Amino acid sequence: MKHLLNLLAAIALLVWGTHMVRTGILRVFGANLRSALSHSLSNRFSAFASGLGVTALVQSSTATALIVSSFVGQGLVALPAALAVMLGADVGTSLMAVVFSFDLSWLSPLLIFVGVVLFMARQSSNVGRFGRVLIGLGLMLLALRLVTASTAVLTQAPAIKSLLGSLSSDLMLEITVGALLAVVCYSSLAIVLLTATLAASGVVPAEVALGLVLGANLGSGALAVLTTARSAVEVRQVPMGNLVFKALGVALAAPWVGLWMRAVQPYIADTATLVVLFHLSFNVVVAIVFIGLTNGIARGVERWLPRQPRGQGGPLDRPQHLDPSALATPSLAISCAAREALHQADVVETMLRGVLDVIVRNDLRLAEDLRKLDDTVDQLYSSIKYYLTKISREALGEEESQRWTDIISFTINMEHIGDTIERVLIDIEDKKIRPGRSFSEAGMAEIRELHERLLSNLRLGMSVFLNGTVHDARKLLEEKARFRDLERAYSRTHLARLTDKTVPSIETSSLHIDLLSELKRINSHICSIAYPILDSAGALAPSRIRESKFDELG
Repeated sequence: MKHLLNLLAAIALLVWGTHMVRTGILRVFGANLRSALSHSLSNRFSAFASGLGVTALVQSSTATALIVSSFVGQGLVALPAALAVMLGADVGTSLMAVVFSFDLSWLSPLLIFVGVVLFMARQSSNVGRFGRVLIGLGLMLLALRLVTASTAVLTQAPAIKSLLGSLSSDLMLEITVGALLAVVCYSSLAIVLLTATLAASGVVPAEVALGLVLGANLGSGALAVLTTARSAVEVRQVPMGNLVFKALGVALAAPWVGLWMRAVQPYIADTATLVVLFHLSFNVVVAIVFIGLTNGIARGVERWLPRQPRGQGGPLDRPQHLDPSALATPSLAISCAAREALHQADVVETMLRGVLDVIVRNDLRLAEDLRKLDDTVDQLYSSIKYYLTKISREALGEEESQRWTDIISFTINMEHIGDTIERVLIDIEDKKIRPGRSFSEAGMAEIRELHERLLSNLRLGMSVFLNGTVHDARKLLEEKARFRDLERAYSRTHLARLTDKTVPSIETSSLHIDLLSELKRINSHICSIAYPILDSAGALAPSRIRESKFDELG
């Protein structure tokens, strides 16, 4: 029992080491890897080469599939080129299996020691993240050595010898088990290395090991499909096409497994090497056979998973930029959240722009449509907030952590503005449109002036959020004081019209005063965008904070 537990622990350590290497590489080089992929997709052969190189670093064809899928989802890459990348990715992970099949256990202590020193010294920097990669590599090598030691003891037990002697090759069962293991462990590379080690130790026969390797390849494709199951159709097409490649490859290779082993085994004495070379041969042959068929497979996948026509399906109803594959690269995930926050601000601008049309045209239907947009603003806020909570804060540097906070603050302000506009629209419907009242000419001119300033300030606020310049942030804060002064002046002129007994002003007095107050509140939320920028730059005066609190009370 003790030796079996040691084996299971070693397997878990292998899977964890693979995870650490994959996430560490993505955090350090994620942006560069995505850039390299996006700039090398001019033809299928360069796409194949880029997929091979990136996956050799990341050690996960699934991670590459998620990155390329996001490109296709954003319309940056054609599906055939993305499928060529995936063929290269499968060859890349096969090459890494060959590298790890050599006895590199002597490197394990050195890698772990150096990795821990780098990680503990500078955890939040790229140096610390690279240390995490070294720790992962060291753990993988250590785990492979532990697997070998544990299986060597287990195979000496009489019960295990009897069990191994009764094993017979059932190719379909082996493929199924290999696929399930790859999905459960989230890594076909770990399963292939484990299978090679177990085969070398005599725990599984070589014929069974080759069947497990075919299953691990199939499971890798299924894993990417499962990971993107809830994504947009465009994103799901790449994993589905890659799964088609793998399924066809397994179907073609299965009848020839025995023949391949009989032809190669006399020249390769080491069983582990035999297993990883079979894995490499399988993916190389699949790449050669299907590299010229990417267009045909792409057309088939597009018929199976047709894209929705542009402009249909309510583009404002769902997040557009929150890319799940970017979560492994925090800097990219932060950029995705920022883009979605700007999308939320665009919806708020649409609502704000429409308020004046509702007032001028007494358009109840437009008012209802604009109020429905507040639900979109709330949904976007929830989606962005949830997406940001999935980003590892430990992996963020100081600047990225500040940006994380800025995005949260920005989306909260946009959500408050949306709620305020909804209240304004309800008041306009109940106190102006349905009773059939109108603002005085002077009152309407004041509302137009404040509305125009609000739109201008909102655009400036979006610019401050996007660029983070102190100059624009100061300008936005100055606009807060100007808007407050205008609101007070227009309140006094409205009271003067009441004194003069101007009938429209009397009829709409309650709405007019409330509207001025709500517009000032909206402007305060817009100007709040400037505070984090000025605070992080050390340009926020304490008196400004006290003034801001006074404004809220007054």
